[in-house]
Amino acid sequence: MTEARVVRPGDLVPGPPTPGVGRLEAFAGEDRWIGRATSEPGVTSGWHHHGQHETYFYVLAGATRLDVAGSQPFEVRAGDFAYVPAGIVHRETSIADVALDAIVIRMGSGPQVFPVDDPES
Repeated sequence: MTEARVVRPGDLVPGPPTPGVGRLEAFAGEDRWIGRATSEPGVTSGWHHHGQHETYFYVLAGATRLDVAGSQPFEVRAGDFAYVPAGIVHRETSIADVALDAIVIRMGSGPQVFPVDDPES
């Protein structure tokens, strides 16, 4: 990016897919991805990780439970910030009565989404 600009909701484009999570991209570059993630109530994503990308997100609406392979799950609710280190295998479940809506900032390099088999099976 070489100039200041605004991205309006109608300008967002589909982001890297994960089953159960809708992603809309606002900005992307070799070392970053900024956008929005959504998930309908009761939906659980596929297990995945984000390669060499650290992920930060802020929940605007709804809530999610993050299941993290080898760790205790935790909940992130509207108004909360969360961090997922690079390479951490996880999945999200939308646990509120309203759709999850979150702003996501991902920083790193290489591909951003790696689907994996269920680590608990």
